[in-house]
Amino acid sequence: MGIEIERKFLLKDESWRDQVSELPETLTQGYFLRAPGGPTVRVRIADDRAFLTIKGRSRGNEGVERSEFEYRLPVPDAAAMLEEFCGTRVVKKLRYFLPADNGLCWEIDEYLEENQGLFTAEIELPAPDTPFERPLWLGEEVSGDSRYGNGALSVKPYSRWEDQK
Repeated sequence: MGIEIERKFLLKDESWRDQVSELPETLTQGYFLRAPGGPTVRVRIADDRAFLTIKGRSRGNEGVERSEFEYRLPVPDAAAMLEEFCGTRVVKKLRYFLPADNGLCWEIDEYLEENQGLFTAEIELPAPDTPFERPLWLGEEVSGDSRYGNGALSVKPYSRWEDQK
């Protein structure tokens, strides 16, 4: 079983852009209807690749750990799933990759459309207590705030929040 250990943060500013050396990846991801307490099922098209991902509920003290299963799909199949099964539960974003210390990588998401104005940075860790350097552009941690999960953003986009940060 795959385990995802991920920490998510808001950004203080856009100084991270000075460190970007490659074009961002364009992501379109849709979410299947979810039963209360059930897994999150997502289909993602990332440029010319596609994936079906099933994620379990967050667990652990900080809610940064959960099971994850991901499978490669043909892009036409993923596009058909987005249209037939996801409806309006779709999130579009640009993803930038920045190297971090110890061979880790920051994934910075610039959200588009109804989530425009939201930027997050995620780092996947080999263990929940793995230390990592916090860049100066890194802001508040939101790992435990379910509103910032992409599945939640597909249902209640950032533009509809009354208390945007």
